[in-house]
Amino acid sequence: APLYTLEILRLAAALEAPSPLPRVDGRAEARSATCGSSIEAQVMLGADGRIAALSQRVSACAFGQASAALVAQVAPGKSREEIAAAQEEMAAWLGGRTEDSPWPGFAALAPARTKTGRHGAILLPFRALLAAIDSA
Repeated sequence: APLYTLEILRLAAALEAPSPLPRVDGRAEARSATCGSSIEAQVMLGADGRIAALSQRVSACAFGQASAALVAQVAPGKSREEIAAAQEEMAAWLGGRTEDSPWPGFAALAPARTKTGRHGAILLPFRALLAAIDSA
């Protein structure tokens, strides 16, 4: 079976280019040691500390791009705790410890579960976003 399914490539292509946020409250860059992927995340937080807007500059394989596109779709309105929990669940799912991916859409990345070298790229958008929130 092909590593990159049509669904993964479609998600990767749906990743939006970085756009200026009305206000940048936090920013961070995260790199994956395994594949050299990097993501620079900028975040704008609401008064309640939840994610109001997110911008990502992504240099990653199709799995990393697809993951970043899904994070961009799902993250707004979420709290830091929810992002951290999703990262843990995602790592568990990629490692085969749970059957369900943490958020809708991530099931598309199932072909990567057996490719441990790709897990870092898939988790990178979560790491970058958490670091950006922590820098706020």
